[in-house]
Amino acid sequence: MLRSDLLLGLAALGMDAAMPARAFAQTANPAATRIDLHHHYCSPDWLASLTQHHKTYPFPGLDVISGWSAKGAIDAMDKAGVATSVLSTTTPGIWFGNAAETRHLARSMNDYGASLVRDHKGRYGLFGVLPLPDVQASLAEIPYVMDTLKADGIGVLSSYGDKWLGDPSFEPVWAELNRRKAVVFSHATAPDCCKVLVPHIEATTIELNTDTARTIIDLIETGAAGRYPDIRFIFSHAGGTIAALAGRYLRKQLAPQTLASQVAPDTRLGHLRRFYYDTAGSANIVNLQALKMLVPTSQFVFGTDYPWAEPSEIVAGLNQSGLTPDDIRAINRENAVRLLPQFA
Repeated sequence: MLRSDLLLGLAALGMDAAMPARAFAQTANPAATRIDLHHHYCSPDWLASLTQHHKTYPFPGLDVISGWSAKGAIDAMDKAGVATSVLSTTTPGIWFGNAAETRHLARSMNDYGASLVRDHKGRYGLFGVLPLPDVQASLAEIPYVMDTLKADGIGVLSSYGDKWLGDPSFEPVWAELNRRKAVVFSHATAPDCCKVLVPHIEATTIELNTDTARTIIDLIETGAAGRYPDIRFIFSHAGGTIAALAGRYLRKQLAPQTLASQVAPDTRLGHLRRFYYDTAGSANIVNLQALKMLVPTSQFVFGTDYPWAEPSEIVAGLNQSGLTPDDIRAINRENAVRLLPQFA
């Protein structure tokens, strides 16, 4: 991206275009150790598309993302002791029914995200976005994201229209990402069926968490989780409602003796235990203690959902979640470093 284009983009997002990009904080406080794996950003092109499609694809967070700035994000990170945040795209994503537009937005978001990583050395990583549900375009974008931009992984939504992540049409994408042993971050969205089920309740309250659990189960039940064991999946919001569905889904695997023991990897519980889950929207004693009954805390990673939540709020909630200091230290940093050693 040309510097002139970058400054125009900063201005479009409400940033101070007169301030050189590198004048923003570059180095975290030496005491900052946390790694945030759920942190959003917005390119000027994507903001324009969100605004244009808002009536057809309602986005209750439009006012929040339109105020995003790199400086504001880094200030919030510094207040919470976050050394590095990995950028990703949030719901409603970049698919608005037009394949050409989606390809353009994927490249725009990826290039803009990569420029933020370059201009704020050490403060940002990137989960690149794919132009799904267009599989062929996604296969073309993967090498650009992973090889040219050197992104840290791929970001996807929990569903696309009426297709969840275990849908057979996505198999070529998973095969390539499995070959690359990629980290794949899945962010919740509301599927077409359920965006306005209850008119006075926003989809973010119920449907996003439900869709995350739906796509986790879909990956397992279609066999995709078993066929692509080298993909390291991270699911947002502590897996959504997956812990609440455990009784019906896991059945006999919920026996205390089973929960307290090793289980076969290619079982429902085995797959749940190899996935990763972030703390965004879930840094509290109810969500994290429930998830801990199913999944070891080695699979929990720190995530904030910035700019919809202040990182300091997630830190406070995690510290009051009833987890041990060792657990919290691992969630803040060590688990992410094991998953993404480039941030060590």
